[in-house]
Amino acid sequence: MPRKAAVSRKTKETDIKIHINLDGKGDYKINTSIPFVDHMLSLMSKHGHLDLDVQAKGDIEVDYHHLMEDVGIVLGEAINKALGKKLQIRRYGEAVTPMDESLAQVVIDLSGRPYLVYNVKTPKGSNQIQSLAVSLFEDFFRALSNNGGMNLHINLHYGRDPHHIFEAIFKGFGRALRSAVEIHPGVKGVLSTKGTL
Repeated sequence: MPRKAAVSRKTKETDIKIHINLDGKGDYKINTSIPFVDHMLSLMSKHGHLDLDVQAKGDIEVDYHHLMEDVGIVLGEAINKALGKKLQIRRYGEAVTPMDESLAQVVIDLSGRPYLVYNVKTPKGSNQIQSLAVSLFEDFFRALSNNGGMNLHINLHYGRDPHHIFEAIFKGFGRALRSAVEIHPGVKGVLSTKGTL
């Protein structure tokens, strides 16, 4: 049974459509109107072997915040929807990913209990990439965690260049998610003593 989902969300601030295939090949079509975010989501898709189509627009003339947060909301909903009852998934995933001088660790538990731990500090003077405030990535991942029902820990061990830092994080998120959603033939039902996730 294919683990795919399509989720749309339209407000006065944003209009977002996301299709995801958890059992894909890493094919992607991304257009958020924020080029750096497009690049990060493309990396996540490729390194997580997830097919991802993201079409998003919003009031970026005001600020990038609404669009960044809402893309996180819809992506989280799409992942959760594609997982269905989470039967036989490994549930946990971890990736430690280098990008040149940067090293990031991402750990996921698809527990149904959202919680974000975000230990990412960029060097002084590196609070923007072009006109994008890098602090918005925390809002993105919080929205994703809350709406995806995942316990998500993101730890930057070290890094100098903000582009490399977030590239390591997004590649790591894709890799950790790939591991967490993988079907484990030895798991009967769901991997929980409660009998549900």
